Amino acid sequence: MALRVVIVDDHAVFRRSARRLLELDGFDVVGEAADGASGLALAGELEPDVVLLDIALPDMSGFDVAERLSGPSVVLTSSREPTDFGPRLLETSAVGFVPKDRLTAVAIRALLEAV
Repeated sequence: MALRVVIVDDHAVFRRSARRLLELDGFDVVGEAADGASGLALAGELEPDVVLLDIALPDMSGFDVAERLSGPSVVLTSSREPTDFGPRLLETSAVGFVPKDRLTAVAIRALLEAV
């Protein structure tokens, strides 16, 4: 059974690209949101297995969104490098982080399997 994914990112081009990339590798992208509040609502409604979550959202931090999600595994992403976030990446409830320019289904599966 395919893992169900919600993508939360304020850039529509990235959401489309991530959707294509994940769907080609067997993920079922069930929804997309452009901000944290919409992402929380969508995740509550659709109950995905995974939320691919941008750290920099227009209304709140992806870290804050991750802390408010219960149920799905959260994979954080950003165009910035992980070192830019310091210890905050280690303190989050997310299963891990993948830079946007290195996003692959293999990277997401590896984080999910490591949990």
